[in-house]
Amino acid sequence: MEKKWALILGASSGFGGASAIELAKNGYNIFGVHLDRQATMPSVQNIIKKIERSGQKAVFFNINAADQIKINDTLDEIKERLNSKDQERVNVLIHSLAFGTLKPYISKNPNDCISPAQMTMTLDVMAHALVYWAQGLYQRDLLAHGGRIFALTSAGSQTVIPNYGAVSAAKAALEAHIRQLSVELGAMHIGCNSIMAGVTNTPAGNKIPMFDKMMIAAKMKNPRNRLTTPEDVAKAIVLLCDERADWISGNVLGVDGGEYIVNFIGERTSHIIK
Repeated sequence: MEKKWALILGASSGFGGASAIELAKNGYNIFGVHLDRQATMPSVQNIIKKIERSGQKAVFFNINAADQIKINDTLDEIKERLNSKDQERVNVLIHSLAFGTLKPYISKNPNDCISPAQMTMTLDVMAHALVYWAQGLYQRDLLAHGGRIFALTSAGSQTVIPNYGAVSAAKAALEAHIRQLSVELGAMHIGCNSIMAGVTNTPAGNKIPMFDKMMIAAKMKNPRNRLTTPEDVAKAIVLLCDERADWISGNVLGVDGGEYIVNFIGERTSHIIK
Protein backbone atom coordinates (compact mmCIF):
# COMPACT_ATOMS: atom_id res chain seq x y z
CA MET A 1 0.00 0.00 0.00
CA GLU A 2 1.07 3.57 -0.64
CA LYS A 3 2.48 5.22 2.46
CA LYS A 4 0.62 8.49 2.95
CA TRP A 5 1.87 11.43 4.98
CA ALA A 6 0.15 14.51 6.36
CA LEU A 7 2.04 17.62 7.48
CA ILE A 8 0.05 19.56 10.08
CA LEU A 9 1.02 23.06 11.17
CA GLY A 10 -0.39 23.49 14.65
CA ALA A 11 -0.68 19.80 15.47
CA SER A 12 -0.65 19.92 19.27
CA SER A 13 -4.25 20.88 20.05
CA GLY A 14 -7.59 21.99 18.66
CA PHE A 15 -8.29 21.37 14.98
CA GLY A 16 -4.72 20.39 14.19
CA GLY A 17 -4.52 17.81 16.96
CA ALA A 18 -7.89 16.29 16.12
CA SER A 19 -7.01 16.16 12.42
CA ALA A 20 -3.72 14.41 13.19
CA ILE A 21 -5.55 11.70 15.13
CA GLU A 22 -8.34 11.28 12.56
CA LEU A 23 -5.97 11.16 9.60
CA ALA A 24 -3.86 8.56 11.42
CA LYS A 25 -6.97 6.42 11.90
CA ASN A 26 -7.40 6.60 8.13
CA GLY A 27 -3.90 5.48 7.24
CA TYR A 28 -1.82 8.65 7.27
CA ASN A 29 1.56 9.02 8.96
CA ILE A 30 1.88 12.42 10.60
CA PHE A 31 4.47 15.15 10.54
CA GLY A 32 3.38 17.56 13.26
CA VAL A 33 4.65 21.10 13.70
CA HIS A 34 3.85 22.85 16.98
CA LEU A 35 5.21 25.36 19.47
CA ASP A 36 4.77 24.21 23.07
CA ARG A 37 6.44 24.77 26.39
CA GLN A 38 6.95 22.11 29.04
CA ALA A 39 3.56 22.71 30.64
CA THR A 40 1.62 21.69 27.51
CA MET A 41 3.92 18.92 26.30
CA PRO A 42 1.85 16.16 27.98
CA SER A 43 -0.99 17.05 25.59
CA VAL A 44 1.40 16.73 22.65
CA GLN A 45 2.62 13.34 23.87
CA ASN A 46 -0.98 12.19 24.21
CA ILE A 47 -1.66 13.02 20.56
CA ILE A 48 1.50 11.22 19.48
CA LYS A 49 0.44 8.11 21.43
CA LYS A 50 -2.98 8.11 19.76
CA ILE A 51 -1.37 8.37 16.33
CA GLU A 52 0.98 5.48 17.09
CA ARG A 53 -1.87 3.35 18.48
CA SER A 54 -3.43 3.64 15.02
CA GLY A 55 -0.32 1.96 13.64
CA GLN A 56 1.04 5.12 12.02
CA LYS A 57 4.25 7.08 12.45
CA ALA A 58 4.32 10.40 14.33
CA VAL A 59 7.24 12.78 13.79
CA PHE A 60 6.77 16.07 15.63
CA PHE A 61 8.82 19.28 15.47
CA ASN A 62 8.60 21.83 18.31
CA ILE A 63 9.48 24.99 16.38
CA ASN A 64 8.25 28.44 15.37
CA ALA A 65 6.36 27.56 12.17
CA ALA A 66 6.81 31.09 10.79
CA ASP A 67 10.60 31.16 11.12
CA GLN A 68 12.05 30.73 7.62
CA ILE A 69 15.25 29.07 8.88
CA LYS A 70 13.23 26.57 10.93
CA ILE A 71 10.92 25.96 7.95
CA ASN A 72 13.86 25.10 5.71
CA ASP A 73 15.59 22.93 8.33
CA THR A 74 12.38 21.01 9.05
CA LEU A 75 11.57 20.44 5.39
CA ASP A 76 15.12 19.23 4.78
CA GLU A 77 14.70 16.73 7.61
CA ILE A 78 11.33 15.64 6.24
CA LYS A 79 12.94 15.01 2.86
CA GLU A 80 15.61 12.87 4.51
CA ARG A 81 13.01 10.85 6.41
CA LEU A 82 10.81 10.09 3.43
CA ASN A 83 11.70 7.02 1.43
CA SER A 84 12.72 8.20 -2.03
CA LYS A 85 12.77 4.62 -3.28
CA ASP A 86 9.06 4.27 -2.51
CA GLN A 87 8.47 7.83 -3.78
CA GLU A 88 6.89 8.93 -0.50
CA ARG A 89 5.47 12.43 -0.55
CA VAL A 90 3.35 14.71 1.64
CA ASN A 91 -0.23 14.04 0.61
CA VAL A 92 -1.92 16.51 2.95
CA LEU A 93 -0.85 19.91 4.27
CA ILE A 94 -2.96 21.55 6.98
CA HIS A 95 -2.50 25.07 8.31
CA SER A 96 -4.03 25.29 11.79
CA LEU A 97 -1.72 27.83 13.41
CA ALA A 98 -3.42 30.03 15.98
CA PHE A 99 -1.01 32.52 17.47
CA GLY A 100 -1.67 36.22 17.08
CA THR A 101 -2.17 39.50 18.88
CA LEU A 102 -5.67 40.37 20.11
CA LYS A 103 -5.70 44.15 20.45
CA PRO A 104 -7.81 46.98 19.06
CA TYR A 105 -6.53 49.11 16.21
CA ILE A 106 -7.43 52.46 17.75
CA SER A 107 -6.42 53.84 21.14
CA LYS A 108 -5.11 57.14 22.51
CA ASN A 109 -2.39 55.19 24.29
CA PRO A 110 -0.04 53.53 21.74
CA ASN A 111 0.62 50.70 24.19
CA ASP A 112 -3.05 49.72 24.19
CA CYS A 113 -3.43 49.21 20.42
CA ILE A 114 -1.75 46.84 18.00
CA SER A 115 1.79 47.67 16.92
CA PRO A 116 3.36 47.17 13.48
CA ALA A 117 5.45 44.28 14.84
CA GLN A 118 2.39 42.58 16.32
CA MET A 119 0.42 43.03 13.10
CA THR A 120 3.27 41.58 11.04
CA MET A 121 3.72 38.62 13.39
CA THR A 122 0.00 37.80 13.37
CA LEU A 123 -0.23 37.86 9.57
CA ASP A 124 3.00 35.87 9.17
CA VAL A 125 1.97 33.08 11.54
CA MET A 126 -1.74 32.87 10.80
CA ALA A 127 -1.64 33.41 7.03
CA HIS A 128 1.64 33.80 5.17
CA ALA A 129 3.32 30.75 6.75
CA LEU A 130 1.05 28.52 4.67
CA VAL A 131 2.57 29.90 1.48
CA TYR A 132 6.14 29.46 2.74
CA TRP A 133 5.57 25.81 3.70
CA ALA A 134 3.83 25.09 0.38
CA GLN A 135 6.72 26.70 -1.51
CA GLY A 136 9.28 24.67 0.42
CA LEU A 137 7.44 21.40 -0.16
CA TYR A 138 7.10 22.07 -3.87
CA GLN A 139 10.71 23.14 -4.33
CA ARG A 140 11.90 19.90 -2.67
CA ASP A 141 9.54 17.78 -4.78
CA LEU A 142 7.71 16.72 -1.62
CA LEU A 143 4.12 17.53 -2.64
CA ALA A 144 2.18 14.50 -3.81
CA HIS A 145 0.28 14.71 -7.09
CA GLY A 146 -3.43 14.72 -6.26
CA GLY A 147 -2.80 15.88 -2.69
CA ARG A 148 -4.75 18.29 -0.51
CA ILE A 149 -4.08 21.59 1.26
CA PHE A 150 -6.41 22.85 3.98
CA ALA A 151 -6.43 26.11 5.93
CA LEU A 152 -8.51 26.65 9.05
CA THR A 153 -10.37 29.93 8.80
CA SER A 154 -13.30 31.40 10.73
CA ALA A 155 -16.32 33.66 10.36
CA GLY A 156 -14.01 36.36 11.69
CA SER A 157 -12.61 36.67 8.17
CA GLN A 158 -15.89 38.33 7.19
CA THR A 159 -17.23 39.80 10.41
CA VAL A 160 -16.03 42.04 13.24
CA ILE A 161 -15.16 40.69 16.69
CA PRO A 162 -13.74 42.98 19.43
CA ASN A 163 -9.90 43.02 19.44
CA TYR A 164 -9.87 40.44 16.61
CA GLY A 165 -8.86 42.83 13.82
CA ALA A 166 -5.38 41.49 13.08
CA VAL A 167 -6.56 37.87 13.26
CA SER A 168 -9.53 38.78 11.06
CA ALA A 169 -7.13 40.22 8.48
CA ALA A 170 -5.01 37.08 8.73
CA LYS A 171 -8.00 34.81 8.14
CA ALA A 172 -9.05 36.85 5.09
CA ALA A 173 -5.48 36.66 3.75
CA LEU A 174 -5.39 32.92 4.45
CA GLU A 175 -8.49 32.40 2.31
CA ALA A 176 -6.90 34.46 -0.48
CA HIS A 177 -3.73 32.36 -0.27
CA ILE A 178 -5.80 29.18 -0.62
CA ARG A 179 -7.50 30.50 -3.74
CA GLN A 180 -4.13 31.36 -5.28
CA LEU A 181 -2.61 28.00 -4.38
CA SER A 182 -5.59 26.16 -5.83
CA VAL A 183 -4.84 27.76 -9.21
CA GLU A 184 -1.05 27.53 -9.14
CA LEU A 185 -1.13 23.89 -8.01
CA GLY A 186 -4.07 22.93 -10.20
CA ALA A 187 -1.86 21.19 -12.75
CA MET A 188 -0.81 18.79 -9.97
CA HIS A 189 -4.47 18.09 -9.13
CA ILE A 190 -3.92 19.39 -5.60
CA GLY A 191 -7.20 20.48 -4.03
CA CYS A 192 -6.87 23.56 -1.81
CA ASN A 193 -9.72 24.66 0.45
CA SER A 194 -10.35 26.82 3.50
CA ILE A 195 -12.37 25.18 6.26
CA MET A 196 -14.58 27.65 8.13
CA ALA A 197 -15.41 25.93 11.40
CA GLY A 198 -18.19 27.05 13.68
CA VAL A 199 -17.41 28.40 17.13
CA THR A 200 -15.35 25.70 18.86
CA ASN A 201 -14.13 25.39 22.43
CA THR A 202 -10.36 25.25 21.83
CA PRO A 203 -7.36 26.67 23.72
CA ALA A 204 -6.87 29.27 20.98
CA GLY A 205 -10.53 30.26 21.00
CA ASN A 206 -10.52 30.82 24.73
CA LYS A 207 -7.92 33.55 24.33
CA ILE A 208 -10.44 35.71 22.44
CA PRO A 209 -12.05 38.36 24.70
CA MET A 210 -15.64 37.49 25.68
CA PHE A 211 -15.29 34.04 24.11
CA ASP A 212 -17.55 32.57 26.79
CA LYS A 213 -20.39 34.80 25.50
CA MET A 214 -19.56 33.85 21.89
CA MET A 215 -19.95 30.17 22.76
CA ILE A 216 -23.32 30.76 24.43
CA ALA A 217 -24.58 32.73 21.41
CA ALA A 218 -23.27 30.16 18.94
CA LYS A 219 -24.98 27.31 20.74
CA MET A 220 -28.25 29.24 20.79
CA LYS A 221 -27.98 29.91 17.05
CA ASN A 222 -26.92 26.43 16.03
CA PRO A 223 -29.78 24.30 14.64
CA ARG A 224 -28.19 21.25 16.29
CA ASN A 225 -28.07 22.83 19.75
CA ARG A 226 -24.33 22.39 20.29
CA LEU A 227 -20.97 23.88 19.40
CA THR A 228 -18.72 22.59 16.64
CA THR A 229 -16.01 20.23 17.89
CA PRO A 230 -12.46 19.72 16.58
CA GLU A 231 -13.51 16.16 15.71
CA ASP A 232 -16.31 17.48 13.45
CA VAL A 233 -13.72 19.41 11.47
CA ALA A 234 -11.23 16.53 11.42
CA LYS A 235 -13.83 14.16 9.96
CA ALA A 236 -14.70 16.71 7.26
CA ILE A 237 -11.03 17.02 6.32
CA VAL A 238 -10.66 13.24 6.01
CA LEU A 239 -13.80 13.18 3.86
CA LEU A 240 -12.35 15.83 1.54
CA CYS A 241 -9.14 13.80 1.19
CA ASP A 242 -11.08 11.08 -0.59
CA GLU A 243 -10.22 10.83 -4.28
CA ARG A 244 -13.89 11.42 -5.07
CA ALA A 245 -13.49 14.97 -3.72
CA ASP A 246 -10.82 15.75 -6.33
CA TRP A 247 -12.89 18.46 -8.07
CA ILE A 248 -13.47 20.53 -4.91
CA SER A 249 -10.87 23.29 -4.80
CA GLY A 250 -10.50 27.01 -4.15
CA ASN A 251 -13.43 27.25 -1.76
CA VAL A 252 -14.33 28.35 1.75
CA LEU A 253 -16.25 25.36 3.12
CA GLY A 254 -18.38 25.74 6.22
CA VAL A 255 -18.21 23.00 8.84
CA ASP A 256 -20.58 24.32 11.50
CA GLY A 257 -23.88 22.43 11.44
CA GLY A 258 -25.62 25.47 9.92
CA GLU A 259 -24.52 27.94 12.60
CA TYR A 260 -23.22 30.70 10.30
CA ILE A 261 -26.40 31.08 8.24
CA VAL A 262 -28.53 31.81 11.33
CA ASN A 263 -28.32 35.55 11.98
CA PHE A 264 -30.60 35.81 14.99
CA ILE A 265 -30.76 34.51 18.55
CA GLY A 266 -34.17 33.41 19.66
CA GLU A 267 -36.06 30.16 19.72
CA ARG A 268 -34.10 27.30 18.31
CA THR A 269 -34.29 26.76 14.57
CA SER A 270 -35.65 23.26 15.06
CA HIS A 271 -38.61 24.69 17.01
CA ILE A 272 -39.23 27.31 14.33
CA ILE A 273 -39.31 24.65 11.60
CA LYS A 274 -41.90 22.71 13.59
